[in-house]
Amino acid sequence: MFSSRVPGALEPNRLTQVLRRLRAAGAPLLDLTLTNPTTAGIRYPESILDALADARSFTYEPSPLGLIEAREAIARDCERNGIKVAADRVVLTASTSEAYSVLFKLLCAPAGDAVMVPAPSYPLFEHLTDLDGVRSIPYPLEFHGRWAIDFDTLDDVWSDTVRAVLAVSPNNPTGSMISDSEMSNLVSRCATREAALILDEVFIDYPLAGVPASPRRPFECLTFRLGGLSKSAGLPQVKLGWIVVDGPEPLARGALERLELICDTYLSVSTPVQHAAAALIAGGTSVRTMILERVHTNYRVLHDIARGYRSIEVLPSEAGWSAVLRVPSTRSEEDLAIALMETAGVVVHPGFFFDFPHESFLVVSLLPEPAGFADGIRRVMELAHA
Repeated sequence: MFSSRVPGALEPNRLTQVLRRLRAAGAPLLDLTLTNPTTAGIRYPESILDALADARSFTYEPSPLGLIEAREAIARDCERNGIKVAADRVVLTASTSEAYSVLFKLLCAPAGDAVMVPAPSYPLFEHLTDLDGVRSIPYPLEFHGRWAIDFDTLDDVWSDTVRAVLAVSPNNPTGSMISDSEMSNLVSRCATREAALILDEVFIDYPLAGVPASPRRPFECLTFRLGGLSKSAGLPQVKLGWIVVDGPEPLARGALERLELICDTYLSVSTPVQHAAAALIAGGTSVRTMILERVHTNYRVLHDIARGYRSIEVLPSEAGWSAVLRVPSTRSEEDLAIALMETAGVVVHPGFFFDFPHESFLVVSLLPEPAGFADGIRRVMELAHA
C-alpha cells in the first residue's frame, strides 16, 4: 500500500507502521486506496471464468509469443480503441509488470543503460528498473490547468545511455492523457535518438471526461503498447497482459525476433488463460461497464462534496481509477495521511508516494463502494480543510 521510498528497504515506513498498528487493533478504516476491483463490490458474472476449464489446456504446446488464437482475440479487442494491429505483432505476458521487465531485458544492458520514467506516476517503475539492473531517469509532468510533459527538463536529463522512454496514458494517478502534440514530440525524440517508446495504456477504457484518444497513426520509432485483462476486464487474478509491437518494419521485426527468445526462456503465460482469452475479453465487457459506472459515480460525488470546501481543489482527471486532491499545506502530506488514519479512520495516499513535485496532494481511488467513498471523502475534506 505505502512505498518504503527506499529501493530494497526492509523496514516499513512510518505510514505503513501506523496502518499495521491500526489494523492489528481492529480499528475500522475506510480504505480510499483500494485498487482491486474484485474486492470493490463489483458483481462479476458467475460464468466469467468457465472458459479456463477448456479441455484443450490438458495438452501443453508452448508458444513463446503466445497462442495465435489468444493474440488474434487481443488484436480484435484493440480495435475498440482505434488500434489496428496484426496478431503477429502481439506478444503475451503474464502481466503488465512482466511486460516491462521483458522490455527492459530486450532494450537495456544492466548496470549502465537507462529508461526515462514520468513523475508523478506509479512507484512500481522504480522497483521494476532496480530488479532488472536498469537506471530510471525521471522526467517531470507539470500542472498548469492540465498535466503536460516538461520537454525542456526531459531534454536536459536525457543522456546517451537512454534506451527507452516510458509514457503512461492515461497516467496513474494524475489521470492525464498525452496530447497529440506531446506524442509527436516524444516520438520524434525517440526516433532521432534511437530510443524506444513504451506506451502504457492500461487505463484507456476508463474515460472520466470525453473519450480518451489513443494514438492511431504509425509510429516513426520502435514502440511497445502495453495492456492487460487486469484493467480492461477487471480480472487481475487471471494474469494476462500483452505488448503490441509497433514502429518501422525492420525495427519491429528485429524486436519480435529477440522477444521470442526472451519469452521462450520463461514461458510464463499459462495455457488455460490463453485458450480462454477470447471468452475472458467478451465476459469482461460487463465488468468494465460496471467499473466505469462506479468511477463516474464516485468522481461526481467527489466534485459535489468538494464544492463545500473552497480550500481544497480536485485536479481534473481525464481517465483512470484515481483522483488527485490539492489540499492546504498546513502540515506535511505524511502527517495529514497519518492523522486521517488515526482520527478520521480513512486511508489515502500522500502525493509523495507518486513523486509529486511538492506538497500538498492526496490521491484517492474511485473504486470503493459509493456510500463508503462519500463518507470517506467527507472525512478527508473536514480534516484537510481544518
